[in-house]
Amino acid sequence: MTTSAIFILSALGGYILGSIPFGLVLTRLAGLGDIRKIGSGNIGATNVLRTGRKDLALLTVMLDAFKAGIAALIASKLTPDNYYLFFGYVTTTNTMAALIAGVCGVLGHNFPIWLKFKGGKGVASAFGFILFTYWPLALIALGVWLVIAFTTRYSSLSAITACASVPFVAFFMVDPVHTAFYSAIALLIIIRHHANIYRLLHGEESKISLKKKAIK
Repeated sequence: MTTSAIFILSALGGYILGSIPFGLVLTRLAGLGDIRKIGSGNIGATNVLRTGRKDLALLTVMLDAFKAGIAALIASKLTPDNYYLFFGYVTTTNTMAALIAGVCGVLGHNFPIWLKFKGGKGVASAFGFILFTYWPLALIALGVWLVIAFTTRYSSLSAITACASVPFVAFFMVDPVHTAFYSAIALLIIIRHHANIYRLLHGEESKISLKKKAIK
């Protein structure tokens, strides 16, 4: 199999796995209806939390995180460890396959074909992708998220800040190839939060709440 074919299969596999809408599936199985019709309308864990089901929110964030990470892991394990030149930087084919599969896993979550390309914002999926490919950076980003979340209670601000930190931290911790992929995903997630940024600037963004809400 050619290197190009391997990368294409990695991209397709990552996208398909990433496009599974666990938040929507879990809330429907729990009898909570369509998660897209409450709160922000998002299919991610933060909106699942607005149902008051903390267990479902936790399960959603775990599954959303693992799907992109697992895609990267599978691609890495099934691809030969050969040298590969990426825009002048030396890496390996299995590293490239993992990065491509992971990125496409996040893209699948953001733009799932099953939901007419209207998905989540990819925060958990991006975390899982980085966790499985370079865990120290993922833990630093998680730390940033937790600090901002506990001090401001804005989930969106936490995600935006954590994503903004990724390219800068990656520059000092990983090679340019990893940094390029991580930076691209971080930028995508920040762009996906454009509506949240607007609400934050106008003082209209809702805060994280653990109180149970009734689903109508």
